[in-house]
Order: sequence, then C-alpha cells, then structure tokens
Amino acid sequence: MKIRKNTHDDKIELQMTPMIDIVFQLLVFFIMTFKIVLPEGDFNIRMPPPAESSNEMPPDTPTLTLRMTADETGKLNGLKLGDLSFDTFQQLRAHVRKLVNDEAGPGTASDREIELQCDFDLHYEYAINAITAISGYIENGQQFKLIENIRFSEPVE
Repeated sequence: MKIRKNTHDDKIELQMTPMIDIVFQLLVFFIMTFKIVLPEGDFNIRMPPPAESSNEMPPDTPTLTLRMTADETGKLNGLKLGDLSFDTFQQLRAHVRKLVNDEAGPGTASDREIELQCDFDLHYEYAINAITAISGYIENGQQFKLIENIRFSEPVE
C-alpha cells in the first residue's frame, strides 16, 4: 500500500476567454438596443399670432435696490433699501411687508422686483438672509409670499 502525499500546489486559473466573450456580447447587445432620443426642447408648437394692438404699459413699479456693504472681514456693515437704512433683516422684512401690502393674507407674490447690490467681500450668508427676508415668511403655518423677483447686480469691489 502506497501512501500518497497531498500537496496543495494546485493553482486555480481563471478562464479569460469566456469572460471576454460575455463582455463583448453584452456590449453588442446594449449598442444594438440603444435608441437615440431627440434632444429636449425640440418641439413643434404653433403659437397664436400676436395681438393686433398691444397698448399695455409696463408696470409703474420701479426696481428696488438693496445695497449691502461689508467691512474688511466680510461681515455685514450696512443694509440699505433705496434711501432707507436698516439694522436688522427683520426691520427690512417689516418694511417690505408695508411696500407690498400683504395685510390681505397669504396669496401670490408681488410683481415688484428687487436688485441686490453686494460688496465683493460680503459673506454669502448675508445675501441668503436678505433673500429670506424679502421673499416671504411663514406665520401660523401659512406661507406669505412677498417679492419673488430677485436679481443680483455685479459685485462692488
């Protein structure tokens, strides 16, 4: 009787040929089933002709300008809407509420527009606070919209 020595020198080799075969088959499958979609926005829409006479005047409400100045560290130094200066964003919101007359309750926003003029070094959190104060507020679970047309001017250095 002969005793065999079990040596575990058997190496497992991966068969690369079937693996490459499967990859190419998947590649061919996805290429053949790919459908090219038309780009978005390519619509054939028939628009009505313009009205014969449009005598509507643009709204008389001028664009309000909110000027925010910063000190050398980037903190808010001044908050000025038109000729009026404010110390806090709550005071700014109260003034905007008077301007748009939101006493009627929640509803649509005013069609007025505000342009934000910010110093170049102003921290962005102050711009976000200004947008929050201008755009609206929530009271008793109801959302009151004030002014939604907000744009930024070039930063002042």
